[in-house]
Amino acid sequence: MSTLVKSADRTLAILDLLTEHRDGLTLTEVQRRLEFPKSSTYVLLMTMTARGFLEQDPDTRRFRIGIRLWQAGQSYVAINDLEKVALPYMETLRDTLNETVQLATLDGTDNVYIAKVDPDHHLRLASRVGVRLPAYATGIGKALLSQLDEDDLRDRFADTEFVRYTPQTVTSLPELLAAVRQARTHGYAIDNCEYTPGVFCVAAPLNGLRATTRAAISVSIPEVRKTPELIRRTIDTLCSTAHQLSLRLGYRDGAAPTTRRD
Repeated sequence: MSTLVKSADRTLAILDLLTEHRDGLTLTEVQRRLEFPKSSTYVLLMTMTARGFLEQDPDTRRFRIGIRLWQAGQSYVAINDLEKVALPYMETLRDTLNETVQLATLDGTDNVYIAKVDPDHHLRLASRVGVRLPAYATGIGKALLSQLDEDDLRDRFADTEFVRYTPQTVTSLPELLAAVRQARTHGYAIDNCEYTPGVFCVAAPLNGLRATTRAAISVSIPEVRKTPELIRRTIDTLCSTAHQLSLRLGYRDGAAPTTRRD
């Protein structure tokens, strides 16, 4: 960590914090949450505001993400294009199964949701685009991790503290490696109430993207609607959709995916 530039690291920490607080935070709230010196926090906030990366409400004095950060985000064409290309496939998958379908990419050890389509059930998954979750605790995360080699996995999670969100959560690196190997073998990953109690998820990786971009799609099923027949249909339909979308993204292996449900 000695190679980090302190002011740059603090700037990025502020952006991370305000990304999670859409209503904004005051100078004091930012300083207390990040435990930075108040004087340097003020200077960083005002500099970022002057450059348009933050904006400050004149009445509440709260700082929020600014227009320049949004503009910078729009330059990430790979994710923007991926969402546009994937959405019709996601909608067809949703229409076929009538369950929540999500699209996510991998960022470090987290999966970040970039698109979602909801079913017409009253009981549905309460999630939103932009949320990041630990990849070890979700089905879509394990599908994303299945695209990495084991050396990369070990390096990424070497210092990770595995939090137990439910009794089913993966809580160690060996356990995660085993789950990822299983996902590679089967062609899909499963999250059996590992992050959200009462939610079963099946996820499949996408191919055809540039080497630095990892993506996957998932289907989430409430426990009350889960049946062996629905799980079987979900696995088959999801894997077929993931393969079709991968071909659309430029994947050149025309062989249809084979899946195992043992």
